[in-house]
Order: sequence, then structure tokens, then C-alpha cells
Amino acid sequence: MNFFLETLKAIVLLIYYSLESLVFLVVPVRKKNVSGEIVLITGAGSGIGRLLAIKFASLGATVVLWDINQEGLNGTVKLARESGAGRVHSYICDCSKRQDVYRVADQVKKEVGDVSILINNAGIVIGKRFLDSPDSLLEKTMEVNTIAHFWTYKAFLPAMTAANHGHLVSIASCAGMCGGSQVSDYCASKFAAIGFAESIDMEMRVLRKTGVKTTIVCPYIINTGMFNGVISKWPRMLPILDPEYVAERIINGVRQNQEMLIIPRIFYFIFFLKSFLPVKATVLLSDYFGCLDVMNTFKGRPKKE
Repeated sequence: MNFFLETLKAIVLLIYYSLESLVFLVVPVRKKNVSGEIVLITGAGSGIGRLLAIKFASLGATVVLWDINQEGLNGTVKLARESGAGRVHSYICDCSKRQDVYRVADQVKKEVGDVSILINNAGIVIGKRFLDSPDSLLEKTMEVNTIAHFWTYKAFLPAMTAANHGHLVSIASCAGMCGGSQVSDYCASKFAAIGFAESIDMEMRVLRKTGVKTTIVCPYIINTGMFNGVISKWPRMLPILDPEYVAERIINGVRQNQEMLIIPRIFYFIFFLKSFLPVKATVLLSDYFGCLDVMNTFKGRPKKE
């Protein structure tokens, strides 16, 4: 194909895809049925992971729960079983350890079956300035928030590609699209998680595995306790997000095969401005929205004695 024809084709498709996206804003995509799907959720012992487990179970999915906290897992199992018809299985797994992921993944395949929806949700945050952050915790942030995704994808993606059916969900963060103070490790890990998820999505498209979908979720701060103490400067404009609301948006995003989900919607506009504004203007806006010092009051989850 010559340059003129290929350029014309690209322009026509660009216009078509843009119009299609606008139409879907008004006319929502039909939600797919997840009943009978095997959904694996990491970090399922609390927070968003727990809520997703409950909601997927209520939709008839078989949920497989991973966490390092047995007490938290037990609580999620109880709530998920009370919520609906889906089967519930739980496993202790440290996602930062490659061999642990592979070992427990093999156990899941034997006892439950091939995972068809993988939700990488487990995450940690230090909340300190970079030079005050211990090396061991910096490494742990990257291992849990990013590198663990490598191992879960290696474990479960082959079955999805073989069947040309599956869904990869990465619970990232708005911090993965914009750097911030006192979250250097967290931002780095979430930037990497987004880049990794996008790259695998591109690989699936190149391989024509169109049945394997990807959803990348980028929420602002969620009121789960992970960012305890953090206060929004303008709560009406940038609210600390309600976990139930976020979980419901994620479920809808997965069921509608939404590739990128940013919560709240104002961040679509903020990131659009960041893409072309001068750096000084971006810093000005970050200061206006309170993002430069939002972590000053950070406490995090209280440590158990």
C-alpha cells in the first residue's frame, strides 16, 4: 500500500474510532456476562480487592482470592459467600515472590481451573520522601506494585491466549500518570504497571488475540485506609473516593471492556492539559489542586503490634 492510501486509511479510521468513542459516552456498551468466569484477585483481604471479590461473586463468577493476610482473607471469603452464587477459593500468596506466585498459581489451576479474569490489585505505599525511604521498602514497593504483575501474567496469560479469551485488569493509580512529592517509589511503580499493561495489550493485538481484553484502572486516593490521613484541598472537585463507588466503576469497566478507566473523570482533563502545558504551568496546577503537599498529613494503615 502506498503512502497516500495508507495515510488516508489512518485518517478515516481515526475519525471513525473517535466518533465511536463519543457515541459510547451517550450509549453505554452492553455489559458482558461474567457468570462462570474464574476471577483471580490479588490483595483481596481488604479494601478494593475485598469489594471486587464480593461483587464478582454476586454476579455468579468463581472468585479466587490471594493475600498475605489470612485473617483478612477469611473475612473476604465469608462476605463473598454471603453475597451470591459464585464459588469462593482463597490462598495465602506473597505476590512479591516469583516462586510463591508460580507455586500457588499451579495449585489454583489444579483445584479451580484456568483463570479467565486476572485482577492485579495488591499494592503498598511508603509515603516518605525519597531520601528518607529505606532501600528495602523501595524494593518492596516495586516488587509488589509492578514486578508481581510479571509473574501473574506469566502464570495465567498462556491459557488466555490459547483460548483467545480472558481479561487482564491492572489496578494502577492517577499517580502512575503524574509524579508527586513523597510518593516517588509509588509513582514509579504505577507508571511501570501502566506501561507494562499497555505493552501486553499491544502484544495481544499484534498476535490477533482480540478475545484477551485489558483494563487499566487509575483512581485518585481511595478511602480504604491505605492513604490514611491524606486530605483533599478541594474535596468537591477532587474528593477522596468512596471504595464502593470505585469498585462498582471497576466492575462496569471490566464488563464493558473499557481499556482505560480514570476516576474521577476530571483527571482526564487534567492529564490532557499536562500533555502540552509547560512544566511550570503543570506545577502551578498541581499546587492549585493541592497535589504538591497532599502527602504531608499521610499516616497510612496503623501497624499491628
